[in-house]
Formats: sequence, structure tokens, C-alpha cells
Amino acid sequence: MKDLLETLQPGDPDLDLAQAIDPQRLPVHIAIIMDGNGRWASRRSLPRVAGHSAGVGPVRSTVESCARLGIQVLTLYAFSVENWKRPRAEVETLWRLLRFYLKKELPELQQNNIRLQAIGRLEALPPQVRAELESVVEATSHNGGLLVNLAINYGGRAEILDAVNGIIANARREGRLDSLYVDEEMFSSGLYTASSPDPDLLIRTSGEMRISNFLLWQIAYSELYVTETLWPDFNRTELLKAILDYQKRDRRYGGLSNGTYHGARAHREKQLVEAVITS
Repeated sequence: MKDLLETLQPGDPDLDLAQAIDPQRLPVHIAIIMDGNGRWASRRSLPRVAGHSAGVGPVRSTVESCARLGIQVLTLYAFSVENWKRPRAEVETLWRLLRFYLKKELPELQQNNIRLQAIGRLEALPPQVRAELESVVEATSHNGGLLVNLAINYGGRAEILDAVNGIIANARREGRLDSLYVDEEMFSSGLYTASSPDPDLLIRTSGEMRISNFLLWQIAYSELYVTETLWPDFNRTELLKAILDYQKRDRRYGGLSNGTYHGARAHREKQLVEAVITS
């Protein structure tokens, strides 16, 4: 948080937003569905690939801002298992943009102590893309700052199936299939994100009110924030607004708010329960 404040000058509109954030209540893990590239391009009478190209800048800005804020994990939904249905030329452009980003951003990732991890069915990626991705993952593997999970050829249902099949395969190899019992901890350990805590905040751009097969298990108790802003227009200001909104939430995890059962209110609710039981 201090790193971000040091970069903001008086008069910067983001300064007031940043100063309003409680550094003790930052989300540990932010996940983002980066949506709206195509609509951004369409509104400007440009080809869809122009929207994808314009979306690279917000990725860089968001990664940098999260690192300066002190966020521990950032997961970005870059390419879903369903995205293969798009026109071949568009998909190939996405791979070129990814390779361009990896090459250009590696020095910045190293300088800012950022670790990159890829999650998804990576074996299906084009060989050159996979090789360059693995190279950057390896090069940043010893960095101890922000962890960026890049979800590529990712699907929440696919991840769940892969986790289940992996657990079964391990049990079979170890000769304990007959006695296999799967609890939440074991299941979570089989997910692509096993090394990360579950997201505290899920941001979706472009105003769409759906999850789109993203982190289906992990977002069980995540706070959801949807903005009408299209991804190419998403910037540090939008990120800070999302975090401020998150800090206004009362995270109960299925329980009750702090202070709900104290004082006069607790006494009144006890009287009400007794009246219902004896009626």
C-alpha cells in the first residue's frame, strides 16, 4: 500500500481513493473476469482483435497496481476452454498477443518481484505459446511478491473434473482406491489453484451478470463486483473503486454480522423465540 501512495502526486484523482482504502482490510486474492474487448472495438468500428490489443495495457496496469498495493494473489481470466469456438484468426491473434506480453513484461515482473503461474489445460496450447509461457513461469518462480495466476485454456468445470480424476488416479497408484474418502481439503489440494487462498474479491468488467465458468469452487464466498467499464478502459481508478466497495461489505461466510446478538437486540430476539416455542 505504501508503494502505491508514494507513486501518487497531489492532485492525482487516485490519491483520494488510495488514501480511503484501509490497508489492514485489503483483499488477499483478487480474481478478474476481463470482459468487453470485442464490444470496445465494435463501438469504435474496429475489428475485435483491436479490442484484444487494447486490453494488454490494463493487464499491465492492474498487475502493477496490485503489486504496489500489497495484494498477494491476482488471478486473470485470459482464455477459456470455450474460447476455441471463436474465429481462428482471432484465436491466433490472442496467442500472438500473449507471446508479446510475456516477452515484453518479463523484465518488469522480475524487477517488481512478481511470480507468474499459469492455470488451465496447458497441454492443449500451441507448442510455441506453451514453451514461452513455461519459460516465464520458471524465470519468475523464485520471486516472492505478488503471485499472478494466468488462467489460460481454463474452465471451472474442467478444473473440477481434473481434480477428481487426479485424486482417483493417485489413490489407484497408491493402492487405496477402495478406502478413498474425499473431503474439502483433499479436493481443494487437487485444484489448479491449490497454492493460492480462495479469492476474496471477484471483479467482472463489461456489466455482464454471470460467472462464465470461472473458479466455480473457489468463489463460494467471494465478494462479487461488476462494473459497466469494458476491460480496455479498466484502469487503476476502477481497481481502487472495486477495493473500496469490497471494504464496505460485511463478510459473514454464512454466519451473522459482528454484534448481531448483543445487548437489547439479543434480548428481544430471545423473547421472540420463546414466544414462538410456547405458542
